[in-house]
Amino acid sequence: MSAFGLTATRAKRTKVFHGTKDVVEKEVLFFSTTKTRIDTCMSYSRPPLAIGIREIKNAFLDAKSRGVRSRYLTDITNDNISYCKELIKIVDELRHLDGIKGNFMISEREYLAPVISNEERNIASQLIYSNVDEIVEQQHYMFETLWAKATPAEQRLREIEKGILPIKTKILNDEIEIISEVRHLNTNAKRLSICSGFGGMQVSRKYFFDTYKKIVENEGMRCIVNIDKKDTLDLIKEFLNAGIQVRHVKNMPPVNFGVSDNELAATIEKMEGGKISQSFLISNEPLYINHFNSLFEEIWKTGLDAKERIKAIEEGIDSEGIEIIQDPVEIQKHGFRLIQQAIKEILVMYSTANAFHRQESAGAIQLLKEAAMQRGVRVRILTPEDQLTLETERILMILQKEAQTENIGIRYIQPHLQTMVTILIADKKYSLTVELKDDSKQTSTGAIGLATYSDSPSTVLSYASIFESLWTQTELYQKLKELNKLKDEFVNIAAHELRTPIQPILGLAEILRSKLKDGEEKEYVNVIIRNAKRLQRLTEDILDVTRIESNSLDLKKELFNLSEMISSAVSDYNNQAAEEHKDTNIKLEFVDSKEAIFIEADKGRISQVISNFLNNAIKFTNEGTVSVAAAVSNNNNEIVVSVSDTGSGIDSQILPRLFTKFATKSDSGTGLGLYISKSIIEAHGGRIWGKSNYPEGKGATFAFSLPLDRADS
Repeated sequence: MSAFGLTATRAKRTKVFHGTKDVVEKEVLFFSTTKTRIDTCMSYSRPPLAIGIREIKNAFLDAKSRGVRSRYLTDITNDNISYCKELIKIVDELRHLDGIKGNFMISEREYLAPVISNEERNIASQLIYSNVDEIVEQQHYMFETLWAKATPAEQRLREIEKGILPIKTKILNDEIEIISEVRHLNTNAKRLSICSGFGGMQVSRKYFFDTYKKIVENEGMRCIVNIDKKDTLDLIKEFLNAGIQVRHVKNMPPVNFGVSDNELAATIEKMEGGKISQSFLISNEPLYINHFNSLFEEIWKTGLDAKERIKAIEEGIDSEGIEIIQDPVEIQKHGFRLIQQAIKEILVMYSTANAFHRQESAGAIQLLKEAAMQRGVRVRILTPEDQLTLETERILMILQKEAQTENIGIRYIQPHLQTMVTILIADKKYSLTVELKDDSKQTSTGAIGLATYSDSPSTVLSYASIFESLWTQTELYQKLKELNKLKDEFVNIAAHELRTPIQPILGLAEILRSKLKDGEEKEYVNVIIRNAKRLQRLTEDILDVTRIESNSLDLKKELFNLSEMISSAVSDYNNQAAEEHKDTNIKLEFVDSKEAIFIEADKGRISQVISNFLNNAIKFTNEGTVSVAAAVSNNNNEIVVSVSDTGSGIDSQILPRLFTKFATKSDSGTGLGLYISKSIIEAHGGRIWGKSNYPEGKGATFAFSLPLDRADS
């Protein structure tokens, strides 16, 4: 006999066991029949059971004594740390993965999955078992994927016990989350250095000023800002009066950042009128913290005390000046001369890829190559990327290899970091900045406008700081791009792999339900089916998001009756509401336009949007009416479909980001449905919107429209 009472021929099957006694018994039997390995993936609530339930702990120890290799993957937290320390003693290897969901065990030939709802801390009352080779193989692949991304338990235990934060770098796009993260950074900072435009200072005053008092009293706070107008002085004085040191720098770097002793917050977007940036990079990576602290110190050295700058502005005295060169031919000669005279280092940032190519044709790239290979000058180039710049880089790298030197480095600026200025810095003593006038011109003399030349240390070092910041940013964004690619690949693989086990679970559960009479056991099966369908919907949503973000959402258009489709959907949802919302009093109705409305569109995708609208309406409505309407608009140029309910309406905090990913306050939703719906409708050339019905009535209305040139009534 083999595990779970199967004969020696090991009939392939998938089965669900019920009752905590059966669950423990089957898990123990699973361990006892395993010969080579057991891989376990459990959420944070399971380690206490693995240690606290004698039968399961003994099963681990017995398997280990027989030479069975065991690996255990879980989320190690403050709550379960003592149990995880015990687990290390009874398994061969333990690893940590943040926020892991799902519970399963796999041996060389069998798969177990305890069914646990809401992270309950007691023994699971249901267990899914399978020895189907394909399912076992898929779960092995899933485990190996998660295992490769996990952290050794010893490292995680040190982080918790010593209060060490995990190293993380992330980009935030939600305003509320950005404010929360920056306030958290300030609250935990002993010292803080801010380099920002005046708009950033306004944001600091508006959202974070109350967090600065403790920092000032601790190790202090410093700010770098460009003070250039009288109407900025009051705010700067407020910072000074709060005990914050402020210096003025004329040529600010294009990145706004705040760096403390242990965290960094940075953005390349301008913040004007006290409006916070829509994208922030947050990191506690020591490499970046040290870099930005060093960058701040370099800029700080070149700055002018804010009190002196304020006095100069108030008295009408401004000694800062620049040399302006207007002749394009003279600008080109000046640039060549700086390259030829450089001794140690040349930094060049080109405004566009065309600017790079024009300088290549003019001979500047050849001069840079000679400076690096003949005079040993270190040359670093920042430029936007295209095929020709990549080819030039390839040739330069070959020449460097032949000359056995590494003095030339090229990095590529992301499109959103491009400027309209080319910057040349020689030996950090001289700078030449050239504005781009017309990028379509073939020659540099026709493309460039004014140029500024400076040998002022403060000006030159400011431009050098800009260059160094962007040089580091290109590396950072490349790493983030690679991390995002890995994340997307993992999500895509995980979603595809989830599809396969869901189908047999649903199919077998449906068969099992058909054989049961009404009662407690049938209700258990209903729970499995409902949750499996929910998981199936989530999997499809994840795959849709992947298609949307990779621009591979294909539409299969056909001519169909929109009114008929909506009527069928409402009928289906009436049945669903009657089954799943027995304690509520919801009425679903379709306001028929009395005439067929035919549209040429992707029928499945339009049905998906309407289903998302109906799901939301039912979820947030306890009583009243959910009404669906479809009609050709009064001006006869578009078809409008709307779903109105009498529920709780749209939360005011969610409304500004209603159709973005993960915008939800529901405990049962992912916030992907409306994001997917928006992408589907916009792919059809339409519009989508939502609003609360206040003050006219209760609830909310969601609607979309399709242009009449894509539809016929």
